[in-house]
Amino acid sequence: MAIGFDFGTSNCSVAHIIDKQVHAIPLAQDELYIPSTMCAPSREYISEYIYRCLNISPSDTAGENLLRRAININQQDGLEVHSDEVFFGQEALDLYLDDPRHVYYVKSPKSFLGIIGLKDTQLAFFEDLVCAMMTNIKQKAEAKLAAEITETVIGRPVNFHGRKGDESNRQALSILNKAASRAGFKHVEFQFEPVAAGLDYEATLNTDKNVLIVDIGGGTTDCSMIQMGPRWHGKFERNETLLGHTGRRTGGNDLDIFITFRKFMPEFGFGSQQLSGLPVPIPQFWNCIAINDVEAQRKFYTVENLRQIKQLWKNSGHPEKLNRLIHVHQDTLGHSLVREAEKAKIALAGQESHSAMLTIGKENLMIPLTPEAITTAIEEPVNKIKRLIEEVLVQSAIKPDVIYITGGSARSPILREAIKSVLPNTEIVSGNYFGSVTAGLARWADLCFR
Repeated sequence: MAIGFDFGTSNCSVAHIIDKQVHAIPLAQDELYIPSTMCAPSREYISEYIYRCLNISPSDTAGENLLRRAININQQDGLEVHSDEVFFGQEALDLYLDDPRHVYYVKSPKSFLGIIGLKDTQLAFFEDLVCAMMTNIKQKAEAKLAAEITETVIGRPVNFHGRKGDESNRQALSILNKAASRAGFKHVEFQFEPVAAGLDYEATLNTDKNVLIVDIGGGTTDCSMIQMGPRWHGKFERNETLLGHTGRRTGGNDLDIFITFRKFMPEFGFGSQQLSGLPVPIPQFWNCIAINDVEAQRKFYTVENLRQIKQLWKNSGHPEKLNRLIHVHQDTLGHSLVREAEKAKIALAGQESHSAMLTIGKENLMIPLTPEAITTAIEEPVNKIKRLIEEVLVQSAIKPDVIYITGGSARSPILREAIKSVLPNTEIVSGNYFGSVTAGLARWADLCFR
């Protein structure tokens, strides 16, 4: 059996084809989407969990070295690995929010896969994370279908997070491919996420059109100009229909991070001065919330950096604000702050005001926000998305007949207006913001594995 697998930055979902119709597969009770999150008692717990509880061996020497190290550390810490100590999706998020200090929490590992310059064991750990999450989803889908799933088409962005272009993309695809194979998929193919979303939209067309697909996901934004319609229904070879294609690592997570940075971080000392008159260094306020940058997170949460923050607190003109930053470090609150920004962004899509409530130590900090404040905060990533659309228009040298927007972040009225500002006279349509990519991947899987 073949499935389409959207291993997303924010959520994961799977679907298959029955009698030419797309059927999404429930993963958590009746829920079709599972958050791309995972938590365990420690980082090392995960690698041993895969081996002990899932009976999955490492794929190479780096993975074997990582496993040996994990087993030794777990033994030293007195940790005995059990399957009921590892959580995925909403359960993982709830456990982290309940007590962030005592769990190892991971959100959106897809954001890390294109980072170049990491050690082999670090890449092996990313592979373990992805393998564990894919195995969890595969097992849930197989239980629901009462059948083994052996083939899959996995969605991929045009460009993964990473600064090395094709090299970053090759590394990310290699990690995904090896993780999927270890999870038990015997045949794995990849398809661009905006193309997949377009395939789902194409199934509704009665006439041929030039379609601009704008897929704004959690970690990336991808734009494709594709010729679509009845002439190409069911055809496997579609290269000639792809007229323009681009993407970058700017997505919904970036919007949330910028809201946190611009609107929350001033309450933690951002923009304040030390007694010497010098400003408090900006990286302290960025690294703690850059949840899609593994190196920034590592730098912020070191013991040495905590000493630096405490020194800044002693020399600060606003020590009460820097004290909050100390709590962010000690209580591992970066994800929680960005989560509150995401909730504010969603709330302000349908109302004129919202107050974000941040719990910092024993303090409840309320920050009032408006749609105008959100628009100002996310101006930089929004402009990057607009430039992607302009780039595709130059590549294709045509004007689209229609713009098809998809991806969870595409629900934002701010982003919809930004797209409209580039092509003010072109119709904008949308389908299932979360499910169109998955549905298109399922359609492609049906073609690939007939």
